[in-house]
Amino acid sequence: MCLAIPVQVVELQGETMARVRVGNSQTFLTASTMLLPEQPKIGDYLIVHAGFAMHSLTEEEALSSLEAFRELAEALENERPRE
Repeated sequence: MCLAIPVQVVELQGETMARVRVGNSQTFLTASTMLLPEQPKIGDYLIVHAGFAMHSLTEEEALSSLEAFRELAEALENERPRE
């Protein structure tokens, strides 16, 4: 199963690539922006799936999605059996 995740653009690399990060992570990914109708700007939020930016999000939408992922991860962690 694959998930499309919200990311924030931190650097543009030419006309069709962007360096992005998820939330406050210090791990950066590279995503193709060639499927977007407009070139994103630094600070924009995008939905990325399999290395391709699929569409843009507002900051509110992105932060809401990231919070939902965070809550899901915490719930799954709490269900994990303790040894």
